Amino acid sequence: MSTFRVHYFQHIVGEGLGSPESWLKRHNATVTVTEFFGLAQGDANITLPHPDEVDLLIIMGGEMSVNDEDLYPWLIAEKLWIRHFIELGKPVVGLCLGGQLIASCLGATVKKNHVKEIGWWPVRSLKVSPSTHDIFPFPESITALSWHGDTFDLPEGALWLASSAACAHQAFQYSARVLGFQFHPEITPKNLKMFLSDNGYDTMTQDGNMNTYIQTPSQMSDVPDETFHPVNQLLESALDFVIRAL
Repeated sequence: MSTFRVHYFQHIVGEGLGSPESWLKRHNATVTVTEFFGLAQGDANITLPHPDEVDLLIIMGGEMSVNDEDLYPWLIAEKLWIRHFIELGKPVVGLCLGGQLIASCLGATVKKNHVKEIGWWPVRSLKVSPSTHDIFPFPESITALSWHGDTFDLPEGALWLASSAACAHQAFQYSARVLGFQFHPEITPKNLKMFLSDNGYDTMTQDGNMNTYIQTPSQMSDVPDETFHPVNQLLESALDFVIRAL
């Protein structure tokens, strides 16, 4: 493969790719993006790349629900495109909303989690039954940044990789080429600052439904830079895993 072509779906203005940027540079990747955040509510007019022009898809997070098709009708086209891309056997990694979008387009239900999960929380691996595919080696335990109110059921045929105390389904693998995460392994200090600014935290907690699994902004931000490294490395391992046969 002479040129490694990576495309990402972005739903939050200014978010970028976070930690994968350095991984993409090392792989000399050509990177393109679909900026869904630039569409007005109700706008279904979105231009998506031809699947033949993409070697790897990364699906970023977002503030909307995958079920908000009335407000964001472009979700319909996005999910159809993801489903087709997966059916072609191409590699996909989904992050938070991205993981939910993968689950949804594979026929699983996305719904409200029993609690919101916001902050740095332990995510633990599960014993995975034998599979015809290689299984992604999720670490026994990792502290990850979560920022969500919804959760996904496991798609039929998916392998359940990880769980947390607040949210059962934290990571899954579908076939040998698709990984979905509920948490944010791409998080960097810059991205976290963005999440906490622009009323992002207030929007997530505005219903007043605070719980044990919602940290304060200072609890999330007052962590050493080393806190970010394990989850960033996990994401790099995930990207290596899904593209290993390219």
